[in-house]
Amino acid sequence: MNVLSIKGLQKKYDERVLLDQVNIDIHRGDRVGIVGPNGAGKTTIAKILVGDSKPDKGSYVVEGSIGYLRQSTDHEEDMNEGIIVHHSLLQKREKELGLSSDLDGTHLKQLSGGERLKKALAQIWASNPDILILDEPTNHLDLTGVQWLIRELQNFKGAVLVISHDRYFLDQTVERILEIENGALNDYSGNYTAYRHEKKRRYEEQLHRFQIQEKEKKRIEEQLAGLTNWSDKAHRQSTSQEGYKEHYRMKAKKMDAQVKSKRKRLEKELNKNGVNEPHKETGVRFQFESDNTHGKRVFEAINVSKRYGERTLFKGSSFYIKHGERIGMVGENGCGKTTFLRMILGEEEVSEGEIWKSPMLRIGYLSQDVHDLPSNQTALQSLEVETRNEDFRAKTILASMGMERSRIHVPIQGLSLGERTKVKMTRILMNKYDVLILDEPTNHLDLPSREQLEDTLQQFTGTLLVVSHDYYFMDKVCDRLLVFKNESVKRIEIGLSEFREKEKSPSSSTKMIEEKKMLLDNEISALISEISLLMAGDPRMAELDKRLNVLFKEKNAL
Repeated sequence: MNVLSIKGLQKKYDERVLLDQVNIDIHRGDRVGIVGPNGAGKTTIAKILVGDSKPDKGSYVVEGSIGYLRQSTDHEEDMNEGIIVHHSLLQKREKELGLSSDLDGTHLKQLSGGERLKKALAQIWASNPDILILDEPTNHLDLTGVQWLIRELQNFKGAVLVISHDRYFLDQTVERILEIENGALNDYSGNYTAYRHEKKRRYEEQLHRFQIQEKEKKRIEEQLAGLTNWSDKAHRQSTSQEGYKEHYRMKAKKMDAQVKSKRKRLEKELNKNGVNEPHKETGVRFQFESDNTHGKRVFEAINVSKRYGERTLFKGSSFYIKHGERIGMVGENGCGKTTFLRMILGEEEVSEGEIWKSPMLRIGYLSQDVHDLPSNQTALQSLEVETRNEDFRAKTILASMGMERSRIHVPIQGLSLGERTKVKMTRILMNKYDVLILDEPTNHLDLPSREQLEDTLQQFTGTLLVVSHDYYFMDKVCDRLLVFKNESVKRIEIGLSEFREKEKSPSSSTKMIEEKKMLLDNEISALISEISLLMAGDPRMAELDKRLNVLFKEKNAL
Protein backbone atom coordinates (compact mmCIF):
# COMPACT_ATOMS: atom_id res chain seq x y z
CA MET A 1 0.00 0.00 0.00
CA ASN A 2 1.40 3.41 -1.04
CA VAL A 3 1.44 5.94 1.79
CA LEU A 4 3.36 8.57 -0.18
CA SER A 5 3.15 9.04 -3.93
CA ILE A 6 4.63 11.75 -6.18
CA LYS A 7 3.89 11.89 -9.93
CA GLY A 8 5.63 14.12 -12.47
CA LEU A 9 6.81 16.64 -9.86
CA GLN A 10 8.54 19.76 -11.16
CA LYS A 11 9.85 22.69 -9.13
CA LYS A 12 11.71 25.77 -10.35
CA TYR A 13 13.37 28.63 -8.53
CA ASP A 14 13.73 31.58 -10.89
CA GLU A 15 15.10 29.96 -14.08
CA ARG A 16 16.73 27.04 -12.27
CA VAL A 17 15.00 23.66 -12.57
CA LEU A 18 15.42 22.11 -9.15
CA LEU A 19 13.24 19.02 -9.63
CA ASP A 20 12.19 17.72 -13.04
CA GLN A 21 9.60 14.95 -13.58
CA VAL A 22 10.25 13.33 -10.19
CA ASN A 23 8.24 10.17 -9.42
CA ILE A 24 8.28 8.49 -6.00
CA ASP A 25 6.21 5.68 -4.45
CA ILE A 26 6.72 4.92 -0.76
CA HIS A 27 5.02 1.97 0.94
CA ARG A 28 4.15 1.40 4.59
CA GLY A 29 7.22 0.04 6.39
CA ASP A 30 9.70 1.43 3.81
CA ARG A 31 12.97 2.85 5.13
CA VAL A 32 14.17 5.38 2.57
CA GLY A 33 17.20 7.66 2.60
CA ILE A 34 17.24 10.76 0.37
CA VAL A 35 20.71 11.97 -0.62
CA GLY A 36 22.22 14.47 -3.04
CA PRO A 37 24.41 17.57 -3.23
CA ASN A 38 23.64 20.72 -1.24
CA GLY A 39 20.86 22.65 -2.96
CA ALA A 40 19.71 19.65 -5.04
CA GLY A 41 16.13 19.84 -3.73
CA LYS A 42 15.99 17.27 -0.89
CA THR A 43 14.42 19.63 1.65
CA THR A 44 12.14 21.04 -1.06
CA ILE A 45 10.56 17.58 -1.52
CA ALA A 46 9.96 17.35 2.24
CA LYS A 47 8.38 20.81 2.31
CA ILE A 48 6.08 19.92 -0.58
CA LEU A 49 4.91 16.72 1.15
CA VAL A 50 4.04 18.57 4.39
CA GLY A 51 2.36 21.46 2.54
CA ASP A 52 5.00 24.13 3.24
CA SER A 53 5.66 24.51 -0.49
CA LYS A 54 3.80 23.84 -3.73
CA PRO A 55 5.08 22.14 -6.88
CA ASP A 56 4.98 23.97 -10.23
CA LYS A 57 3.77 20.79 -11.94
CA GLY A 58 2.80 17.28 -10.92
CA SER A 59 0.81 15.86 -8.03
CA TYR A 60 1.33 14.08 -4.71
CA VAL A 61 -0.77 12.01 -2.33
CA VAL A 62 -0.14 11.43 1.39
CA GLU A 63 -2.05 8.75 3.32
CA GLY A 64 -1.90 9.39 7.08
CA SER A 65 -0.35 11.88 9.46
CA ILE A 66 3.26 13.06 9.08
CA GLY A 67 5.80 13.63 11.83
CA TYR A 68 8.15 16.20 10.26
CA LEU A 69 11.54 17.07 11.73
CA ARG A 70 12.79 20.23 10.08
CA GLN A 71 16.40 20.57 8.99
CA SER A 72 17.30 23.05 11.70
CA THR A 73 15.69 23.83 15.05
CA ASP A 74 18.12 26.70 15.74
CA HIS A 75 15.56 29.49 15.28
CA GLU A 76 12.22 27.68 15.35
CA GLU A 77 10.84 28.22 18.82
CA ASP A 78 7.34 27.31 17.66
CA MET A 79 8.38 24.10 15.88
CA ASN A 80 5.56 21.62 15.51
CA GLU A 81 3.30 23.81 17.66
CA GLY A 82 0.21 22.38 15.96
CA ILE A 83 0.96 18.82 17.06
CA ILE A 84 -1.16 17.54 19.94
CA VAL A 85 0.75 15.21 22.25
CA HIS A 86 0.08 13.42 25.51
CA HIS A 87 2.21 15.14 28.18
CA SER A 88 3.20 11.97 30.03
CA LEU A 89 4.25 10.31 26.74
CA LEU A 90 6.26 13.40 25.83
CA GLN A 91 8.08 13.27 29.19
CA LYS A 92 8.78 9.57 28.69
CA ARG A 93 10.36 10.22 25.26
CA GLU A 94 12.42 13.13 26.59
CA LYS A 95 13.72 10.96 29.43
CA GLU A 96 14.69 8.18 26.97
CA LEU A 97 16.65 10.75 24.96
CA GLY A 98 18.58 11.79 28.05
CA LEU A 99 16.88 15.15 28.61
CA SER A 100 16.75 16.20 32.23
CA SER A 101 13.40 17.20 33.75
CA ASP A 102 15.26 20.31 35.02
CA LEU A 103 15.05 21.67 31.44
CA ASP A 104 11.23 21.66 31.34
CA GLY A 105 10.87 25.34 32.07
CA THR A 106 13.98 26.40 30.15
CA HIS A 107 13.53 28.72 27.17
CA LEU A 108 14.51 27.03 23.88
CA LYS A 109 17.10 29.72 23.14
CA GLN A 110 18.96 28.71 26.32
CA LEU A 111 19.23 25.06 25.23
CA SER A 112 22.03 23.63 23.11
CA GLY A 113 21.34 22.68 19.50
CA GLY A 114 21.28 19.02 20.50
CA GLU A 115 18.83 19.62 23.36
CA ARG A 116 16.47 21.54 21.05
CA LEU A 117 16.68 18.70 18.53
CA LYS A 118 15.86 16.11 21.21
CA LYS A 119 12.84 18.19 22.27
CA ALA A 120 11.61 18.18 18.67
CA LEU A 121 12.18 14.43 18.28
CA ALA A 122 10.34 13.67 21.53
CA GLN A 123 7.40 15.80 20.40
CA ILE A 124 7.20 14.01 17.04
CA TRP A 125 7.34 10.53 18.60
CA ALA A 126 4.78 11.46 21.25
CA SER A 127 2.36 12.51 18.47
CA ASN A 128 2.36 8.90 17.12
CA PRO A 129 2.47 9.74 13.37
CA ASP A 130 1.90 7.30 10.49
CA ILE A 131 4.83 8.63 8.42
CA LEU A 132 8.17 10.11 9.50
CA ILE A 133 10.05 12.67 7.41
CA LEU A 134 13.34 13.47 9.15
CA ASP A 135 15.56 16.17 7.65
CA GLU A 136 19.15 15.84 8.93
CA PRO A 137 18.04 14.20 12.21
CA THR A 138 21.56 13.53 13.55
CA ASN A 139 22.89 17.09 13.25
CA HIS A 140 23.85 18.14 16.81
CA LEU A 141 22.67 14.77 18.18
CA ASP A 142 24.92 12.96 20.71
CA LEU A 143 25.58 9.22 20.83
CA THR A 144 22.71 8.59 23.25
CA GLY A 145 20.31 10.36 20.91
CA VAL A 146 21.63 8.63 17.77
CA GLN A 147 21.34 5.17 19.36
CA TRP A 148 17.80 5.99 20.57
CA LEU A 149 16.81 7.16 17.11
CA ILE A 150 18.25 4.06 15.40
CA ARG A 151 16.39 1.80 17.84
CA GLU A 152 13.10 3.68 17.50
CA LEU A 153 13.25 3.67 13.70
CA GLN A 154 13.76 -0.09 13.75
CA ASN A 155 10.58 -0.45 15.85
CA PHE A 156 8.50 2.11 13.92
CA LYS A 157 5.76 0.45 11.84
CA GLY A 158 5.09 3.26 9.36
CA ALA A 159 7.12 4.63 6.45
CA VAL A 160 10.31 6.60 7.07
CA LEU A 161 12.01 9.17 4.82
CA VAL A 162 15.41 10.29 6.05
CA ILE A 163 17.23 13.20 4.42
CA SER A 164 20.78 12.85 5.67
CA HIS A 165 24.48 13.17 4.91
CA ASP A 166 25.37 10.98 7.92
CA ARG A 167 26.89 7.81 6.43
CA TYR A 168 26.91 5.81 9.66
CA PHE A 169 23.27 6.64 10.41
CA LEU A 170 22.09 5.83 6.87
CA ASP A 171 23.91 2.50 6.99
CA GLN A 172 22.09 1.61 10.21
CA THR A 173 18.57 2.75 9.32
CA VAL A 174 17.61 2.65 5.61
CA GLU A 175 17.06 -0.08 3.01
CA ARG A 176 16.63 2.13 -0.04
CA ILE A 177 18.35 5.27 -1.31
CA LEU A 178 16.78 7.95 -3.52
CA GLU A 179 19.48 10.17 -5.02
CA ILE A 180 18.58 13.60 -6.39
CA GLU A 181 21.06 14.72 -9.03
CA ASN A 182 20.63 17.45 -11.67
CA GLY A 183 16.86 17.50 -11.11
CA ALA A 184 16.46 13.76 -11.69
CA LEU A 185 15.76 10.97 -9.21
CA ASN A 186 17.84 7.77 -9.15
CA ASP A 187 16.62 4.76 -7.15
CA TYR A 188 19.00 2.34 -5.36
CA SER A 189 18.23 -0.62 -3.10
CA GLY A 190 20.23 -1.13 0.10
CA ASN A 191 21.85 1.19 2.63
CA TYR A 192 24.36 3.99 2.00
CA THR A 193 27.37 1.70 1.55
CA ALA A 194 25.44 -0.46 -0.94
CA TYR A 195 24.34 2.70 -2.78
CA ARG A 196 27.94 3.95 -3.14
CA HIS A 197 29.07 0.58 -4.54
CA GLU A 198 26.14 0.39 -6.97
CA LYS A 199 26.54 4.04 -8.03
CA LYS A 200 30.21 3.38 -8.83
CA ARG A 201 29.29 0.20 -10.76
CA ARG A 202 26.62 2.03 -12.79
CA TYR A 203 29.01 4.90 -13.53
CA GLU A 204 31.78 2.57 -14.73
CA GLU A 205 29.33 0.51 -16.83
CA GLN A 206 27.85 3.60 -18.49
CA LEU A 207 31.31 5.08 -19.04
CA HIS A 208 32.44 1.83 -20.72
CA ARG A 209 29.39 1.78 -23.02
CA PHE A 210 29.86 5.50 -23.79
CA GLN A 211 33.53 4.96 -24.69
CA ILE A 212 32.63 2.03 -27.02
CA GLN A 213 29.94 4.18 -28.63
CA GLU A 214 32.32 7.11 -29.12
CA LYS A 215 34.94 4.81 -30.63
CA GLU A 216 32.41 3.40 -33.10
CA LYS A 217 31.10 6.92 -33.79
CA LYS A 218 34.63 8.09 -34.56
CA ARG A 219 35.17 5.11 -36.93
CA ILE A 220 31.96 5.91 -38.84
CA GLU A 221 32.81 9.63 -38.96
CA GLU A 222 36.19 8.76 -40.47
CA GLN A 223 34.42 6.60 -43.08
CA LEU A 224 32.04 9.45 -43.85
CA ALA A 225 34.96 11.87 -44.15
CA GLY A 226 36.62 9.49 -46.64
CA LEU A 227 33.44 9.12 -48.68
CA THR A 228 32.94 12.90 -48.66
CA ASN A 229 36.49 13.39 -49.97
CA TRP A 230 35.77 10.89 -52.75
CA SER A 231 32.53 12.70 -53.54
CA ASP A 232 34.25 16.11 -53.67
CA LYS A 233 36.94 14.68 -55.95
CA ALA A 234 34.29 13.14 -58.26
CA HIS A 235 32.44 16.49 -58.42
CA ARG A 236 35.66 18.25 -59.44
CA GLN A 237 36.45 15.65 -62.08
CA SER A 238 32.90 15.85 -63.52
CA THR A 239 33.49 19.49 -64.40
CA SER A 240 37.10 19.18 -65.64
CA GLN A 241 37.37 16.00 -67.72
CA GLU A 242 35.64 16.10 -71.11
CA GLY A 243 33.99 12.83 -72.09
CA TYR A 244 33.79 11.58 -68.49
CA LYS A 245 31.53 14.28 -67.00
CA GLU A 246 28.44 12.06 -66.73
CA HIS A 247 30.48 9.17 -65.32
CA TYR A 248 31.98 11.28 -62.51
CA ARG A 249 28.70 13.12 -61.91
CA MET A 250 26.90 9.80 -61.31
CA LYS A 251 29.78 8.60 -59.15
CA ALA A 252 29.61 11.80 -57.05
CA LYS A 253 25.83 11.50 -56.63
CA LYS A 254 26.23 7.88 -55.52
CA MET A 255 28.84 8.89 -52.96
CA ASP A 256 26.59 11.72 -51.67
CA ALA A 257 23.72 9.24 -51.23
CA GLN A 258 25.98 6.83 -49.31
CA VAL A 259 27.20 9.60 -46.99
CA LYS A 260 23.64 10.84 -46.40
CA SER A 261 22.37 7.28 -45.74
CA LYS A 262 25.21 6.41 -43.33
CA ARG A 263 24.83 9.68 -41.43
CA LYS A 264 21.08 9.18 -41.14
CA ARG A 265 21.58 5.63 -39.80
CA LEU A 266 24.14 6.92 -37.27
CA GLU A 267 21.82 9.68 -36.03
CA LYS A 268 18.89 7.24 -35.82
CA GLU A 269 20.98 4.76 -33.80
CA LEU A 270 22.21 7.49 -31.43
CA ASN A 271 18.67 8.80 -30.92
CA LYS A 272 17.34 5.31 -30.21
CA ASN A 273 20.16 3.62 -28.27
CA GLY A 274 22.64 6.41 -27.65
CA VAL A 275 24.50 6.43 -24.32
CA ASN A 276 25.08 9.78 -22.64
CA GLU A 277 28.39 10.48 -21.00
CA PRO A 278 27.88 9.68 -17.27
CA HIS A 279 27.75 12.61 -14.91
CA LYS A 280 30.85 12.76 -12.76
CA GLU A 281 30.44 13.97 -9.17
CA THR A 282 31.52 17.56 -8.72
CA GLY A 283 35.04 17.71 -7.36
CA VAL A 284 35.33 19.43 -3.99
CA ARG A 285 38.58 20.92 -2.75
CA PHE A 286 39.53 22.51 0.56
CA GLN A 287 42.93 23.91 1.42
CA PHE A 288 43.56 25.22 4.92
CA GLU A 289 46.74 27.18 5.58
CA SER A 290 48.51 27.33 8.93
CA ASP A 291 51.23 29.35 10.57
CA ASN A 292 53.75 27.21 12.46
CA THR A 293 55.56 29.98 14.34
CA HIS A 294 54.18 29.30 17.83
CA GLY A 295 55.42 27.22 20.74
CA LYS A 296 54.35 23.74 21.77
CA ARG A 297 51.48 24.46 24.18
CA VAL A 298 48.66 26.58 22.73
CA PHE A 299 45.88 26.17 25.35
CA GLU A 300 45.81 25.22 29.01
CA ALA A 301 42.80 24.92 31.31
CA ILE A 302 43.57 25.23 35.04
CA ASN A 303 40.82 24.12 37.47
CA VAL A 304 38.17 25.48 35.11
CA SER A 305 34.49 25.48 36.11
CA LYS A 306 31.39 26.75 34.35
CA ARG A 307 27.95 27.21 35.87
CA TYR A 308 24.66 28.80 34.81
CA GLY A 309 22.75 29.54 38.00
CA GLU A 310 22.17 26.19 39.72
CA ARG A 311 23.26 24.21 36.66
CA THR A 312 26.89 23.06 36.59
CA LEU A 313 28.33 22.09 33.19
CA PHE A 314 31.82 21.15 34.43
CA LYS A 315 34.05 21.93 37.38
CA GLY A 316 37.68 21.64 38.56
CA SER A 317 38.91 20.52 35.13
CA SER A 318 42.54 20.86 34.06
CA PHE A 319 44.12 19.83 30.74
CA TYR A 320 46.31 21.17 27.93
CA ILE A 321 46.37 21.23 24.12
CA LYS A 322 49.67 21.31 22.18
CA HIS A 323 50.46 22.73 18.76
CA GLY A 324 49.60 20.38 15.90
CA GLU A 325 47.32 18.13 17.97
CA ARG A 326 43.97 17.00 16.58
CA ILE A 327 41.50 17.02 19.45
CA GLY A 328 37.92 15.82 19.25
CA MET A 329 35.43 16.95 21.89
CA VAL A 330 32.83 14.35 22.86
CA GLY A 331 29.98 14.27 25.34
CA GLU A 332 26.21 14.28 25.55
CA ASN A 333 24.07 17.21 24.40
CA GLY A 334 24.14 20.10 26.86
CA CYS A 335 27.37 19.02 28.59
CA GLY A 336 29.15 22.28 27.69
CA LYS A 337 31.25 21.58 24.56
CA THR A 338 30.16 24.68 22.62
CA THR A 339 30.27 26.74 25.82
CA PHE A 340 33.90 25.72 26.34
CA LEU A 341 34.76 26.79 22.78
CA ARG A 342 33.16 30.17 23.45
CA MET A 343 35.24 30.45 26.63
CA ILE A 344 38.43 29.86 24.61
CA LEU A 345 37.32 32.57 22.16
CA GLY A 346 36.60 34.99 25.02
CA GLU A 347 32.85 35.07 24.29
CA GLU A 348 31.96 33.40 27.64
CA GLU A 349 33.31 34.06 31.13
CA VAL A 350 34.94 31.31 33.22
CA SER A 351 33.05 30.70 36.49
CA GLU A 352 36.23 29.54 38.25
CA GLY A 353 39.81 28.78 37.26
CA GLU A 354 41.69 30.04 34.21
CA ILE A 355 42.05 29.33 30.50
CA TRP A 356 45.47 30.31 29.15
CA LYS A 357 46.15 30.59 25.44
CA SER A 358 49.34 31.36 23.58
CA PRO A 359 49.62 35.11 22.81
CA MET A 360 49.23 36.25 19.19
CA LEU A 361 47.42 33.00 18.35
CA ARG A 362 45.37 33.22 15.13
CA ILE A 363 42.15 31.21 15.56
CA GLY A 364 39.67 30.31 12.83
CA TYR A 365 36.21 29.52 14.25
CA LEU A 366 33.34 27.81 12.44
CA SER A 367 30.22 28.00 14.60
CA GLN A 368 27.35 25.52 14.25
CA ASP A 369 24.83 28.33 13.69
CA VAL A 370 24.00 28.78 9.99
CA HIS A 371 21.53 31.61 10.64
CA ASP A 372 24.13 34.21 11.64
CA LEU A 373 24.83 35.31 8.05
CA PRO A 374 23.10 38.49 6.73
CA SER A 375 20.03 37.02 5.01
CA ASN A 376 19.59 39.77 2.40
CA GLN A 377 23.21 39.74 1.22
CA THR A 378 24.68 37.40 -1.39
CA ALA A 379 27.53 35.01 -0.59
CA LEU A 380 30.13 37.43 -1.96
CA GLN A 381 28.64 40.41 -0.13
CA SER A 382 28.65 38.52 3.18
CA LEU A 383 32.35 37.71 2.72
CA GLU A 384 33.10 41.46 2.50
CA VAL A 385 35.64 41.10 -0.30
CA GLU A 386 37.25 44.46 -1.12
CA THR A 387 39.88 43.85 -3.79
CA ARG A 388 39.75 42.19 -7.19
CA ASN A 389 42.18 39.56 -5.90
CA GLU A 390 39.93 38.77 -2.89
CA ASP A 391 36.89 38.59 -5.19
CA PHE A 392 38.67 36.09 -7.46
CA ARG A 393 39.88 34.02 -4.50
CA ALA A 394 36.41 33.88 -2.91
CA LYS A 395 34.79 32.78 -6.20
CA THR A 396 37.50 30.16 -6.71
CA ILE A 397 37.03 28.69 -3.21
CA LEU A 398 33.23 28.61 -3.51
CA ALA A 399 33.51 26.88 -6.90
CA SER A 400 36.02 24.37 -5.49
CA MET A 401 33.44 23.41 -2.85
CA GLY A 402 30.83 22.64 -5.48
CA MET A 403 28.88 25.93 -5.39
CA GLU A 404 27.42 26.70 -8.81
CA ARG A 405 28.47 30.10 -10.20
CA SER A 406 24.85 31.30 -10.34
CA ARG A 407 24.35 30.50 -6.62
CA ILE A 408 26.98 32.96 -5.37
CA HIS A 409 24.70 35.83 -6.47
CA VAL A 410 21.63 34.45 -4.66
CA PRO A 411 20.71 36.10 -1.31
CA ILE A 412 21.71 34.00 1.72
CA GLN A 413 18.04 33.42 2.59
CA GLY A 414 17.64 31.61 -0.74
CA LEU A 415 20.56 29.21 -0.13
CA SER A 416 20.28 25.75 1.40
CA LEU A 417 21.78 25.28 4.87
CA GLY A 418 24.62 23.27 3.30
CA GLU A 419 25.40 26.12 0.91
CA ARG A 420 25.42 28.54 3.85
CA THR A 421 27.91 26.29 5.66
CA LYS A 422 30.15 26.45 2.58
CA VAL A 423 29.99 30.26 2.63
CA LYS A 424 31.10 30.23 6.28
CA MET A 425 33.85 27.74 5.46
CA THR A 426 35.06 30.06 2.66
CA ARG A 427 35.58 32.84 5.21
CA ILE A 428 38.01 30.57 7.09
CA LEU A 429 39.74 29.30 3.94
CA MET A 430 40.55 32.86 2.85
CA ASN A 431 42.85 33.33 5.87
CA LYS A 432 45.85 31.66 7.49
CA TYR A 433 45.33 30.27 11.03
CA ASP A 434 47.32 28.48 13.73
CA VAL A 435 44.19 26.85 15.19
CA LEU A 436 40.93 25.74 13.61
CA ILE A 437 37.97 25.44 15.99
CA LEU A 438 35.18 23.63 14.16
CA ASP A 439 31.80 23.23 15.86
CA GLU A 440 29.76 20.62 13.97
CA PRO A 441 31.54 21.36 10.65
CA THR A 442 29.80 18.57 8.70
CA ASN A 443 26.26 19.63 9.64
CA HIS A 444 24.34 20.28 6.40
CA LEU A 445 27.36 19.48 4.18
CA ASP A 446 26.72 17.03 1.35
CA LEU A 447 28.58 13.72 1.28
CA PRO A 448 31.34 14.60 -1.23
CA SER A 449 32.10 17.75 0.79
CA ARG A 450 32.29 15.78 4.05
CA GLU A 451 34.68 13.23 2.59
CA GLN A 452 36.93 15.90 1.04
CA LEU A 453 36.92 17.93 4.27
CA GLU A 454 38.15 14.83 6.14
CA ASP A 455 41.04 14.36 3.70
CA THR A 456 42.00 18.05 3.77
CA LEU A 457 41.98 18.37 7.56
CA GLN A 458 44.41 15.45 7.75
CA GLN A 459 46.87 17.62 5.78
CA PHE A 460 46.41 20.70 8.02
CA THR A 461 49.58 21.22 10.08
CA GLY A 462 48.08 23.51 12.72
CA THR A 463 45.98 22.61 15.76
CA LEU A 464 42.46 21.20 15.38
CA LEU A 465 39.72 21.40 17.99
CA VAL A 466 36.58 19.69 16.69
CA VAL A 467 33.06 19.16 18.05
CA SER A 468 31.12 16.70 15.91
CA HIS A 469 28.53 13.96 16.24
CA ASP A 470 29.57 12.54 12.85
CA TYR A 471 31.20 9.29 14.01
CA TYR A 472 33.05 8.58 10.75
CA PHE A 473 34.35 12.16 10.53
CA MET A 474 35.63 12.28 14.13
CA ASP A 475 37.27 8.89 13.87
CA LYS A 476 39.17 9.86 10.72
CA VAL A 477 40.23 13.38 11.72
CA CYS A 478 40.97 13.29 15.49
CA ASP A 479 43.44 11.08 17.35
CA ARG A 480 42.92 12.52 20.88
CA LEU A 481 39.81 13.48 22.83
CA LEU A 482 38.47 15.88 25.42
CA VAL A 483 35.69 13.91 27.11
CA PHE A 484 32.88 15.86 28.82
CA LYS A 485 31.30 13.53 31.37
CA ASN A 486 29.99 13.67 34.95
CA GLU A 487 30.53 17.46 35.19
CA SER A 488 34.19 17.08 34.30
CA VAL A 489 36.46 17.48 31.25
CA LYS A 490 39.26 14.95 30.82
CA ARG A 491 41.94 14.63 28.15
CA ILE A 492 42.13 11.11 26.65
CA GLU A 493 45.11 10.00 24.53
CA ILE A 494 43.14 7.81 22.10
CA GLY A 495 40.75 8.23 19.15
CA LEU A 496 36.98 7.82 19.13
CA SER A 497 36.80 4.16 18.00
CA GLU A 498 39.17 2.96 20.71
CA PHE A 499 37.43 5.13 23.31
CA ARG A 500 34.00 3.72 22.41
CA GLU A 501 35.34 0.17 22.64
CA LYS A 502 36.71 0.93 26.10
CA GLU A 503 33.37 2.48 27.07
CA LYS A 504 31.57 -0.74 26.10
CA SER A 505 33.85 -3.01 28.12
CA PRO A 506 33.59 -1.64 31.71
CA SER A 507 30.45 -3.64 32.48
CA SER A 508 32.15 -6.95 31.72
CA SER A 509 35.43 -6.00 33.43
CA THR A 510 33.54 -4.69 36.48
CA LYS A 511 31.66 -7.97 36.66
CA MET A 512 34.94 -9.91 36.59
CA ILE A 513 36.38 -7.72 39.35
CA GLU A 514 33.29 -8.22 41.50
CA GLU A 515 33.48 -11.98 41.02
CA LYS A 516 37.16 -11.98 41.98
CA LYS A 517 36.44 -9.88 45.07
CA MET A 518 33.70 -12.34 46.09
CA LEU A 519 36.13 -15.25 45.77
CA LEU A 520 38.70 -13.35 47.86
CA ASP A 521 36.07 -12.53 50.49
CA ASN A 522 35.10 -16.21 50.69
CA GLU A 523 38.72 -17.28 51.14
CA ILE A 524 39.37 -14.53 53.71
CA SER A 525 36.29 -15.59 55.71
CA ALA A 526 37.41 -19.22 55.61
CA LEU A 527 40.94 -18.31 56.80
CA ILE A 528 39.60 -16.14 59.63
CA SER A 529 37.33 -19.01 60.74
CA GLU A 530 40.27 -21.43 60.61
CA ILE A 531 42.57 -19.08 62.56
CA SER A 532 39.91 -18.57 65.24
CA LEU A 533 39.92 -22.33 65.96
CA LEU A 534 43.71 -22.58 66.43
CA MET A 535 45.32 -22.62 69.87
CA ALA A 536 47.91 -19.97 70.77
CA GLY A 537 51.41 -21.01 69.65
CA ASP A 538 50.13 -23.31 66.86
CA PRO A 539 52.86 -23.36 64.13
CA ARG A 540 50.21 -23.01 61.38
CA MET A 541 49.16 -19.60 62.75
CA ALA A 542 52.05 -17.69 61.09
CA GLU A 543 51.50 -19.40 57.72
CA LEU A 544 47.74 -18.66 57.70
CA ASP A 545 48.34 -15.09 58.87
CA LYS A 546 50.83 -14.53 56.03
CA ARG A 547 48.31 -15.85 53.48
CA LEU A 548 45.59 -13.62 54.98
CA ASN A 549 47.79 -10.50 54.48
CA VAL A 550 48.34 -11.45 50.83
CA LEU A 551 44.58 -11.78 50.28
CA PHE A 552 43.89 -8.39 51.90
CA LYS A 553 46.48 -6.75 49.60
CA GLU A 554 44.88 -8.34 46.52
CA LYS A 555 41.45 -7.13 47.61
CA ASN A 556 42.75 -3.59 48.23
CA ALA A 557 44.37 -3.58 44.80
CA LEU A 558 41.01 -4.45 43.21
